[in-house]
Amino acid sequence: MSLASSETQALSSQHLSELKTAKSLLENPGLAAKVTDFVGTPIEILIEKLPEDWNKKIGSVTHTALDKAADAALYSMKDMPGEESSNIWHKIGAATSGAVGGFFGIAALSIELPVSTTLMLRSIGDIAREQGESISNDETKLACLQVFALGGNSKDDDGAESGYFAVRAMLARATKEAAEHIAKHGLAQEAAPVLVRFMTVIAERFGVQITQKAAAQAVPAIGAVGGAAINTMFMDHFQDMAKGHFIVRKLERQYGQELIRHQYHLLPS
Repeated sequence: MSLASSETQALSSQHLSELKTAKSLLENPGLAAKVTDFVGTPIEILIEKLPEDWNKKIGSVTHTALDKAADAALYSMKDMPGEESSNIWHKIGAATSGAVGGFFGIAALSIELPVSTTLMLRSIGDIAREQGESISNDETKLACLQVFALGGNSKDDDGAESGYFAVRAMLARATKEAAEHIAKHGLAQEAAPVLVRFMTVIAERFGVQITQKAAAQAVPAIGAVGGAAINTMFMDHFQDMAKGHFIVRKLERQYGQELIRHQYHLLPS
Protein backbone atom coordinates (compact mmCIF):
# COMPACT_ATOMS: atom_id res chain seq x y z
CA MET A 1 0.00 0.00 0.00
CA SER A 2 1.38 3.43 -0.88
CA LEU A 3 2.24 6.05 1.74
CA ALA A 4 -0.42 8.38 0.33
CA SER A 5 -3.23 5.82 0.49
CA SER A 6 -2.29 4.59 3.98
CA GLU A 7 -2.18 8.15 5.31
CA THR A 8 -5.49 8.98 3.67
CA GLN A 9 -7.04 6.02 5.50
CA ALA A 10 -5.57 7.27 8.80
CA LEU A 11 -8.02 10.18 8.72
CA SER A 12 -11.71 9.49 9.23
CA SER A 13 -13.97 10.46 6.33
CA GLN A 14 -15.31 13.37 8.38
CA HIS A 15 -11.85 14.69 9.17
CA LEU A 16 -10.68 14.27 5.59
CA SER A 17 -13.71 16.31 4.51
CA GLU A 18 -12.85 18.97 7.08
CA LEU A 19 -9.27 19.12 5.82
CA LYS A 20 -10.55 19.57 2.26
CA THR A 21 -12.71 22.45 3.46
CA ALA A 22 -9.75 24.00 5.27
CA LYS A 23 -7.50 23.82 2.21
CA SER A 24 -10.20 25.31 -0.01
CA LEU A 25 -10.52 28.26 2.36
CA LEU A 26 -6.81 28.78 2.96
CA GLU A 27 -5.51 28.44 -0.59
CA ASN A 28 -8.27 30.25 -2.48
CA PRO A 29 -9.04 33.46 -0.54
CA GLY A 30 -9.68 35.76 -3.55
CA LEU A 31 -9.97 38.92 -1.43
CA ALA A 32 -8.32 41.26 -3.92
CA ALA A 33 -10.58 39.96 -6.71
CA LYS A 34 -13.69 40.57 -4.60
CA VAL A 35 -12.63 44.12 -3.80
CA THR A 36 -11.81 44.76 -7.45
CA ASP A 37 -15.24 43.50 -8.53
CA PHE A 38 -16.92 45.71 -5.94
CA VAL A 39 -15.18 49.00 -6.78
CA GLY A 40 -14.95 48.28 -10.52
CA THR A 41 -11.25 49.09 -10.81
CA PRO A 42 -8.25 46.76 -10.48
CA ILE A 43 -6.94 47.07 -6.94
CA GLU A 44 -3.37 47.51 -8.23
CA ILE A 45 -4.39 50.72 -9.99
CA LEU A 46 -6.08 52.04 -6.86
CA ILE A 47 -3.00 51.26 -4.77
CA GLU A 48 -0.87 53.34 -7.14
CA LYS A 49 -3.13 56.32 -6.37
CA LEU A 50 -2.53 56.20 -2.62
CA PRO A 51 -0.51 59.09 -1.11
CA GLU A 52 3.24 58.89 -1.66
CA ASP A 53 3.93 58.54 2.07
CA TRP A 54 1.46 55.68 2.50
CA ASN A 55 4.11 52.95 2.53
CA LYS A 56 5.86 54.74 5.40
CA LYS A 57 2.65 54.88 7.42
CA ILE A 58 1.27 51.40 6.80
CA GLY A 59 3.66 49.60 9.14
CA SER A 60 2.88 51.90 12.05
CA VAL A 61 -0.87 51.86 11.41
CA THR A 62 -1.16 48.07 11.20
CA HIS A 63 1.20 47.42 14.11
CA THR A 64 -0.78 49.78 16.34
CA ALA A 65 -4.08 48.22 15.25
CA LEU A 66 -2.84 44.70 16.07
CA ASP A 67 -1.47 45.75 19.47
CA LYS A 68 -4.73 47.43 20.46
CA ALA A 69 -6.79 44.53 19.10
CA ALA A 70 -4.84 41.95 21.11
CA ASP A 71 -5.38 43.91 24.31
CA ALA A 72 -9.07 44.57 23.69
CA ALA A 73 -10.11 41.25 22.15
CA LEU A 74 -8.09 38.17 23.09
CA TYR A 75 -7.33 39.07 26.66
CA SER A 76 -10.95 39.77 27.58
CA MET A 77 -12.60 36.64 26.12
CA LYS A 78 -13.99 33.86 28.30
CA ASP A 79 -12.27 30.49 27.98
CA MET A 80 -15.09 28.28 26.66
CA PRO A 81 -13.69 25.76 24.11
CA GLY A 82 -16.34 24.34 21.78
CA GLU A 83 -18.69 27.32 22.08
CA GLU A 84 -20.28 28.24 18.75
CA SER A 85 -18.85 31.39 17.19
CA SER A 86 -20.98 34.53 16.77
CA ASN A 87 -19.85 35.44 13.25
CA ILE A 88 -22.90 37.51 12.28
CA TRP A 89 -22.52 39.96 15.17
CA HIS A 90 -18.89 40.53 14.37
CA LYS A 91 -19.82 41.21 10.73
CA ILE A 92 -22.40 43.78 11.82
CA GLY A 93 -19.81 45.51 13.98
CA ALA A 94 -17.24 45.48 11.19
CA ALA A 95 -19.77 46.89 8.73
CA THR A 96 -20.55 49.73 11.12
CA SER A 97 -16.91 50.68 11.59
CA GLY A 98 -16.38 50.33 7.84
CA ALA A 99 -19.21 52.79 7.21
CA VAL A 100 -17.30 55.37 9.23
CA GLY A 101 -14.12 54.64 7.27
CA GLY A 102 -15.97 54.83 3.97
CA PHE A 103 -17.59 58.15 4.84
CA PHE A 104 -14.38 59.87 5.95
CA GLY A 105 -12.07 58.02 3.55
CA ILE A 106 -8.43 57.16 4.08
CA ALA A 107 -7.98 59.92 6.66
CA ALA A 108 -10.06 57.92 9.15
CA LEU A 109 -8.15 54.66 8.71
CA SER A 110 -5.90 55.13 11.75
CA ILE A 111 -9.03 55.56 13.89
CA GLU A 112 -11.25 52.96 12.24
CA LEU A 113 -8.66 50.20 11.74
CA PRO A 114 -8.03 49.39 15.44
CA VAL A 115 -11.80 49.04 15.90
CA SER A 116 -12.35 46.77 12.91
CA THR A 117 -9.19 44.76 13.67
CA THR A 118 -10.39 44.21 17.25
CA LEU A 119 -13.72 42.94 15.94
CA MET A 120 -11.98 40.66 13.45
CA LEU A 121 -9.60 39.31 16.10
CA ARG A 122 -12.47 38.67 18.50
CA SER A 123 -14.24 36.74 15.74
CA ILE A 124 -11.02 34.80 15.08
CA GLY A 125 -10.84 33.95 18.79
CA ASP A 126 -14.47 32.83 18.68
CA ILE A 127 -13.69 30.47 15.79
CA ALA A 128 -10.63 29.15 17.64
CA ARG A 129 -12.83 28.29 20.64
CA GLU A 130 -15.37 26.63 18.36
CA GLN A 131 -12.60 24.35 17.07
CA GLY A 132 -11.67 23.31 20.60
CA GLU A 133 -8.90 25.80 21.40
CA SER A 134 -8.44 27.26 24.88
CA ILE A 135 -8.36 31.03 24.45
CA SER A 136 -6.57 31.40 27.80
CA ASN A 137 -3.63 29.50 26.31
CA ASP A 138 -0.97 31.96 25.16
CA GLU A 139 0.01 29.75 22.21
CA THR A 140 -3.61 29.91 21.03
CA LYS A 141 -3.52 33.70 21.26
CA LEU A 142 -0.43 33.76 19.05
CA ALA A 143 -2.18 31.39 16.62
CA CYS A 144 -5.10 33.83 16.46
CA LEU A 145 -2.76 36.67 15.55
CA GLN A 146 -1.16 34.45 12.88
CA VAL A 147 -4.46 34.51 10.98
CA PHE A 148 -3.74 38.09 9.93
CA ALA A 149 -0.70 36.82 8.03
CA LEU A 150 -2.73 34.30 5.99
CA GLY A 151 -4.28 34.67 2.57
CA GLY A 152 -2.46 37.83 1.58
CA ASN A 153 0.88 37.48 -0.15
CA SER A 154 3.52 40.12 0.43
CA LYS A 155 5.47 41.64 -2.43
CA ASP A 156 8.49 39.55 -1.41
CA ASP A 157 6.69 36.22 -1.76
CA ASP A 158 7.27 33.88 -4.65
CA GLY A 159 4.91 31.12 -5.69
CA ALA A 160 6.62 28.54 -3.50
CA GLU A 161 6.43 30.68 -0.38
CA SER A 162 2.80 31.79 -0.43
CA GLY A 163 0.94 28.60 0.58
CA TYR A 164 -0.55 28.08 4.03
CA PHE A 165 2.17 25.81 5.39
CA ALA A 166 4.89 27.95 3.82
CA VAL A 167 3.55 30.97 5.71
CA ARG A 168 3.40 28.98 8.95
CA ALA A 169 7.00 27.88 8.42
CA MET A 170 8.02 31.49 7.83
CA LEU A 171 6.29 32.51 11.08
CA ALA A 172 7.58 29.53 13.08
CA ARG A 173 10.72 31.07 14.56
CA ALA A 174 9.09 34.36 15.58
CA THR A 175 6.13 32.46 17.03
CA LYS A 176 8.36 30.03 18.97
CA GLU A 177 10.43 32.88 20.43
CA ALA A 178 7.30 34.81 21.41
CA ALA A 179 5.74 31.73 23.04
CA GLU A 180 8.90 30.98 25.01
CA HIS A 181 9.10 34.57 26.21
CA ILE A 182 5.46 34.60 27.32
CA ALA A 183 5.92 31.27 29.12
CA LYS A 184 8.81 32.72 31.14
CA HIS A 185 7.72 36.32 31.62
CA GLY A 186 4.03 36.48 30.80
CA LEU A 187 2.67 39.46 28.91
CA ALA A 188 3.91 42.05 31.38
CA GLN A 189 6.83 42.94 29.11
CA GLU A 190 4.86 43.54 25.95
CA ALA A 191 7.62 45.66 24.43
CA ALA A 192 10.13 42.81 24.64
CA PRO A 193 12.10 42.47 21.38
CA VAL A 194 10.83 38.96 20.62
CA LEU A 195 7.20 40.05 20.95
CA VAL A 196 7.82 43.17 18.88
CA ARG A 197 9.48 41.01 16.22
CA PHE A 198 6.51 38.62 16.13
CA MET A 199 4.00 41.47 15.79
CA THR A 200 6.13 43.15 13.13
CA VAL A 201 6.16 40.02 10.96
CA ILE A 202 2.38 39.72 11.28
CA ALA A 203 1.86 43.43 10.64
CA GLU A 204 3.98 43.31 7.47
CA ARG A 205 1.72 40.70 5.89
CA PHE A 206 -1.47 42.18 7.31
CA GLY A 207 -0.41 45.51 5.83
CA VAL A 208 -0.71 44.08 2.29
CA GLN A 209 -4.43 43.57 2.82
CA ILE A 210 -4.88 46.85 4.69
CA THR A 211 -3.32 48.63 1.71
CA GLN A 212 -5.99 47.03 -0.49
CA LYS A 213 -8.67 48.14 1.97
CA ALA A 214 -7.31 51.70 2.12
CA ALA A 215 -7.09 51.92 -1.66
CA ALA A 216 -10.71 50.84 -2.06
CA GLN A 217 -11.99 53.19 0.63
CA ALA A 218 -10.05 56.07 -0.91
CA VAL A 219 -12.30 55.93 -3.99
CA PRO A 220 -14.28 59.22 -3.76
CA ALA A 221 -17.64 57.65 -4.53
CA ILE A 222 -17.32 54.72 -2.14
CA GLY A 223 -19.12 56.41 0.76
CA ALA A 224 -20.38 54.90 3.99
CA VAL A 225 -22.33 52.09 2.33
CA GLY A 226 -19.31 51.04 0.31
CA GLY A 227 -17.06 51.23 3.34
CA ALA A 228 -19.42 48.94 5.24
CA ALA A 229 -19.44 46.45 2.35
CA ILE A 230 -15.63 46.43 2.11
CA ASN A 231 -15.23 45.82 5.83
CA THR A 232 -17.73 42.97 5.61
CA MET A 233 -15.60 41.43 2.84
CA PHE A 234 -12.55 41.70 5.08
CA MET A 235 -14.41 40.16 8.00
CA ASP A 236 -15.55 37.28 5.75
CA HIS A 237 -11.98 36.82 4.56
CA PHE A 238 -10.43 36.56 8.01
CA GLN A 239 -13.25 34.38 9.30
CA ASP A 240 -12.53 31.99 6.42
CA MET A 241 -8.78 32.08 7.14
CA ALA A 242 -9.47 31.45 10.84
CA LYS A 243 -11.81 28.55 10.14
CA GLY A 244 -9.27 26.86 7.87
CA HIS A 245 -6.36 27.55 10.24
CA PHE A 246 -8.07 26.19 13.34
CA ILE A 247 -9.50 23.16 11.56
CA VAL A 248 -5.94 22.27 10.57
CA ARG A 249 -4.71 22.84 14.13
CA LYS A 250 -7.54 20.70 15.54
CA LEU A 251 -6.63 17.84 13.19
CA GLU A 252 -2.93 18.25 14.05
CA ARG A 253 -3.76 17.79 17.72
CA GLN A 254 -5.40 14.47 16.89
CA TYR A 255 -3.18 13.11 14.11
CA GLY A 256 0.10 15.00 14.43
CA GLN A 257 1.49 17.86 12.36
CA GLU A 258 3.50 15.78 9.91
CA LEU A 259 0.58 13.57 8.86
CA ILE A 260 -1.82 16.47 8.40
CA ARG A 261 0.73 18.54 6.45
CA HIS A 262 1.43 15.60 4.14
CA GLN A 263 -2.25 14.86 3.59
CA TYR A 264 -2.98 18.56 3.02
CA HIS A 265 -0.44 18.67 0.20
CA LEU A 266 -1.98 15.56 -1.40
CA LEU A 267 -5.38 17.25 -1.68
CA PRO A 268 -6.21 19.17 -4.87
CA SER A 269 -6.04 22.95 -4.54
